[in-house]
Amino acid sequence: MITRFDPFRDMISMQNALQRRSAFNRMVNEALHESETTDWSLALDVIELDGEYIVKASLPGVKSEDVEITCEKSLLTLRAQRKEESETEQGKVHLRERAYGTFSRSLTLPNTVDADHIHADYADGVLTLHLPKAEELKPRRINISKN
Repeated sequence: MITRFDPFRDMISMQNALQRRSAFNRMVNEALHESETTDWSLALDVIELDGEYIVKASLPGVKSEDVEITCEKSLLTLRAQRKEESETEQGKVHLRERAYGTFSRSLTLPNTVDADHIHADYADGVLTLHLPKAEELKPRRINISKN
């Protein structure tokens, strides 16, 4: 069967797909940006649960004191520094593929996040941010009174 090319059908299909994405997924895909150029990238996982969003960042080889997290208005910024090991401690270097330096990544939070109650955990090179949803924005069940 031969199907006729219809560019408008493809545009409508794409528009429908974009409209189905949640506000937070849109925010993650469109608003993530790197604020500094470096040689290494910060891998993130973003998970939405009923009461919170969870952001996990892989920071292998980074000490917790070399991580800075700031939230200003609706902009959450993660900064990390992976320090270079000196060659005298390791001997003669024949190959160096691991990147070192400072990295910063920011993302715009949706208005459903309660920024005052964000907290972070750091274990085994994984930074976990807990972004609770604002209480008034959670769906509430409304009971019907009997007359």
